[in-house]
Amino acid sequence: MTIDRKEREMELQKRLAYSFRQPALLAEALRHRSYVNEQNDGRLTDNEKLEFLGDAVINLVVGHLLMQKCPQFKEGDLSRVRANLVNESRLSAIARQIKLGPLIKLGKGETLSHGHDKDSILADALEALIAAVYLDGGFEAAFQAVARLFNDYLEYQALTRVNLDYKSRLQEMAQNRKQDVPAYRIVSELGPDHAKVFRAEVKVAGIRAFGEGKSKKAAQQNAARQALNMLDPDLNAQ
Repeated sequence: MTIDRKEREMELQKRLAYSFRQPALLAEALRHRSYVNEQNDGRLTDNEKLEFLGDAVINLVVGHLLMQKCPQFKEGDLSRVRANLVNESRLSAIARQIKLGPLIKLGKGETLSHGHDKDSILADALEALIAAVYLDGGFEAAFQAVARLFNDYLEYQALTRVNLDYKSRLQEMAQNRKQDVPAYRIVSELGPDHAKVFRAEVKVAGIRAFGEGKSKKAAQQNAARQALNMLDPDLNAQ
């Protein structure tokens, strides 16, 4: 290991506020499969198994913290907020904040295609890093690391994101997935003037969803809610 890389890994541990007792775990968390595939060393392992474990650890810790900070939220609210907090976009943003990208070992192809700044690679590496902390120092160490990394998001977003209306949430999801903004239209109006029922359609991310309401706005909101459930049932939009 070069002195420069060793120093950068030490800086990463400072930003993480955790020092590894088993450096091999940190090294594994930073090895992408493209790098391992190019090495003639059967002893090397990539970070995919750690990524799998880290995903579970992060979801558990964030869920725990949300229940502590937001006792008034129902199960559907908690699931929705956690999904907004623990996703590729958010994880990659945190990875950039702690300057994780330059430390990830990539193969030549991924390096040439700027893999160090790809959301998917950064998010996976962050999950692997948290798993490495968990295996090296136990659950309490991982809990503290996740709490520290997500602190700003938990203080602001957990308290406000759930209050966004369905249309706002759907538009945000579309933006996160790099899709066009949702397109709405009223497809029918039924009933007398004093008791009309409107039916709205929304098209987004290749799907169509419908909703009904006593006003055009309510119909659009219900259509957006159905679209959210179709695109990601785990959000449990109620």
